[in-house]
Amino acid sequence: MKTQVAIIGGGPSGLLLSQLLHVRGIDSIVLERKTKDYVLGRIRAGVLERGLVGLMEEAGCADRMHAEGFPHDGTLVSYGDEMFRVDFTKHAGEHVMIYGQTEVTRDLYDAREKANGLIEFNVENVVIHDADSDSPHLTYNVDGDARRIDCDFVAGCDGFHGVSRQTIPLDVRKEYEKLYPFGWLGILSETPPVNHELIYANSERGFALCSMRNDKLSRYYIQCSLSDSPDDWTDEAFWAELKRRLPKEQADSLVTGPSIEKSIAPLRSFVTEPMRWGRLFLCGDAAHIVPPTGAKGLNTAASDVHYLYNGLRDYYENGSEAGIDGYSEKALARVWKAERFSWWFSSLMHRYPDQSEFDIKMQVAELEFLRSSDAAQKAMAENYVGLPY
Repeated sequence: MKTQVAIIGGGPSGLLLSQLLHVRGIDSIVLERKTKDYVLGRIRAGVLERGLVGLMEEAGCADRMHAEGFPHDGTLVSYGDEMFRVDFTKHAGEHVMIYGQTEVTRDLYDAREKANGLIEFNVENVVIHDADSDSPHLTYNVDGDARRIDCDFVAGCDGFHGVSRQTIPLDVRKEYEKLYPFGWLGILSETPPVNHELIYANSERGFALCSMRNDKLSRYYIQCSLSDSPDDWTDEAFWAELKRRLPKEQADSLVTGPSIEKSIAPLRSFVTEPMRWGRLFLCGDAAHIVPPTGAKGLNTAASDVHYLYNGLRDYYENGSEAGIDGYSEKALARVWKAERFSWWFSSLMHRYPDQSEFDIKMQVAELEFLRSSDAAQKAMAENYVGLPY
């Protein structure tokens, strides 16, 4: 087979890139190692920055998001029994959209299928060949059959454990990583959210987050030990611990119920440089990971897609290589700002094993400064709704 852009990874970033290219008449093939049902079964974040909302509109995939999503104009931050609100529209002139990543992925799959876009599932043993030449190609297997795709460019949207980043030679790439000494225990429950906006809570017992997917489906998290297993936590124990970490008014109004999904996610910050090698480009988790505090994972992947899509469009429509040549530098400049925000917000809201009493006093002072300062709230709001592309 031949195509213009071979995309490894059938998650939201690979599908979004494929759909955006299709809108401009640029051909692509998407390779996914799992099934469609598996991809749609993954539970992920649901806070979309303004930039991602715009890309979904440009891709022609925004109708259901606008009909069913929840625009949020602010968020709540608590510490102890104190709570304050950061107003996004006041400080940044924008809002975020609450709409599950699973639903974003579903909308993109629907669009690609409607356009007869080629997506191969159950792909194994992908190898990227000659990425540093003008004629890259991929080899892989599907159900035991050997296949090959010749292409102009390869987009590696295949996540942290994918083949794309590993294809870049070790003497070319440099990796930066920070591992956090705790995880997030999250549950999904068919209960109404405790508040119509997200609540980020700093308590002496650790961090908590109250989020939602819609008005009948809630997503809650508590900071936990990395040695914990979801099986260690009954639903009753989770709800009791969550209530201990929220201000009394919110704890008293919390509606509890059986969990329909429960998992623990470790936290890490990770960046690889560069994000381009020859005609291979890395997007999303293949190049960088952020802790979930601040919901930047899917959104930084979207900004990568924005830069790569526009670089490829300029190449095919105008014969210019400026966009693809500048891709890594532009993408990384924004990635590092998102990494900084996620690191700062994580440092502000969590309890660390080695924290001293002084460190805790500094957290409280930072929270009180954020509460009282319009300038500090403006900086947070601008980062939360998404820095401009």
